[in-house]
Amino acid sequence: MQGRVFYIVDVFAEEQYSGNQLAVFMDAAGMGDSEMQCLAKEMNYSETTFVLSSEEKDGGYDVRIFTPAAEIPFAGHPTLGTACVIQSRIIGRPVDRVTLNLKVGRIPVSFVYDDEGVADVLWMRQNPPVAGKVVDRGIIATVLNLVVDDIDDAFPVQEFSTGLPFLIVPLKNLQALRKAYVDRSKLLALVDALEAKAVLCFSPETYKSGHDLAVRVFADYYGVPEDPATGSANGDLAAYLVHHAYLGGPAIDIKVGQGYEIGRPSLLLLKARRLDDSIEVDVGGGVVMVARGELL
Repeated sequence: MQGRVFYIVDVFAEEQYSGNQLAVFMDAAGMGDSEMQCLAKEMNYSETTFVLSSEEKDGGYDVRIFTPAAEIPFAGHPTLGTACVIQSRIIGRPVDRVTLNLKVGRIPVSFVYDDEGVADVLWMRQNPPVAGKVVDRGIIATVLNLVVDDIDDAFPVQEFSTGLPFLIVPLKNLQALRKAYVDRSKLLALVDALEAKAVLCFSPETYKSGHDLAVRVFADYYGVPEDPATGSANGDLAAYLVHHAYLGGPAIDIKVGQGYEIGRPSLLLLKARRLDDSIEVDVGGGVVMVARGELL
């Protein structure tokens, strides 16, 4: 194991040392499941990824994603962060696209570069979304320590998934978003009957001028009480917004702020549009290289 390299990156960072941090381990094919799980717990980030080989397989790179508690099939910021590390440290030159072979399937990530050839924005095309169960507003209000009137009754509380399901909760304003606080036992009891194991709340009022929505994500089930920036959840949100025409039309191109309540301000870019029988979802943002290390 000595000399195995890993990188620390911040994904969706709005400023230095913000966004959602990620550890990316390279050439990890020789690691067993238990070692990957232990390293993810040791890192104590929301996710840690393992690039199994520096060689492409079937047009993509095999990658596994672990939270401190479990392996998961897909997550947004690990997908973008790992693609950035692959492009800069394995490929070593600007490319239009890197594909990751994940448990959920093949996820393509495209790159937009600045004038100096540095990846400025990365975009991932998520799987076609699936709408799930609708949850009673009164039930989710008790889980989030809110009152029913804090929840927008013009739109449903509903599960959506583009690979990892989340329960989407429309709130009326920023005041409601700020006071949301999860009752962990009630949340775990609720998600036991759902495909979604985590909750995204959003508000049309924002933390910062220029943003279109404000978001908070609670993922106690995965060992993350509150996540600073969640690409998979925001992909689900994008699908929800278009499905219900929340912003008044069949397509969106918006900026979302997340992580403000926990001091990790993040900026996520969402694009989605309705097709004949589905919704096309892209989630984008920046990735900042923070550090390089080696296992002892």
